[in-house]
Amino acid sequence: MFEDTRSHPLNIIVCIKRTPDTETRVRIADGGASIDPSGVKFIVSPYDEFAVENALRTKEAAGNGTVTVLTLGDAASQETLRSALAMGADAGILLEGEVTQDGLATAKAIAAELEGHTADLVLLGVKAADDDQQQVGPMVGTLLGRPCVTAVSGFSVADGVATCHREVEGGTEVVEVSLPAVLTITKGDFEPRYASLKGIMAAKRKPIEQKTAASAESRLRTVSLELPPERPEGRIVGEGADAAPELARLLREEAKVL
Repeated sequence: MFEDTRSHPLNIIVCIKRTPDTETRVRIADGGASIDPSGVKFIVSPYDEFAVENALRTKEAAGNGTVTVLTLGDAASQETLRSALAMGADAGILLEGEVTQDGLATAKAIAAELEGHTADLVLLGVKAADDDQQQVGPMVGTLLGRPCVTAVSGFSVADGVATCHREVEGGTEVVEVSLPAVLTITKGDFEPRYASLKGIMAAKRKPIEQKTAASAESRLRTVSLELPPERPEGRIVGEGADAAPELARLLREEAKVL
């Protein structure tokens, strides 16, 4: 849901993350504590794409304003920013620093940068595709002292207020917050747009500001990674109704799902 907000130019910052494609076959690197990046396709985390799409639609409804995308990472993360710029974002910010599993360290680095901006809205995906923590958005809101609404499927902005819709069991919850605010975005009614050839070419000329991220020590350390165990081969226990008793026994005694 979007509403005309032409009376005030909206400035929106969208925090995005570079993650492995969810269809990529991941291999564990030597040492066992990280993935092997060779041959891995990296993308904008899918929920972050929903955030970018919502930001672009909000700007389009307003008729003015800016959408800036921000990411924490190394030089390779410029590719992630360019993908969002090709969708239609106006500018990018690369905070050069180490990405860890510590959501608070990430939030501190992002919040330190955002304190110097006057964005009306800060949007993030509800979670990252790789760590699935759902922590960074609320932490950023808390560190900035701004209201935060999580798992927003759609929102509108008018008169300095964001009206957010959250899908809950049995219906939709409506939450209103005053701007500036932090929202984490989940899948809603709008699929992220594909970047056009014109958008891809324009993205090459859009500015990306590179900064050193504020130092925030990670308190988490990855000790080891393991791939899921191989699935055992299936077996045929019989045919038709005569196989039902044996199937039920196997589900109860071996699979232990009954």
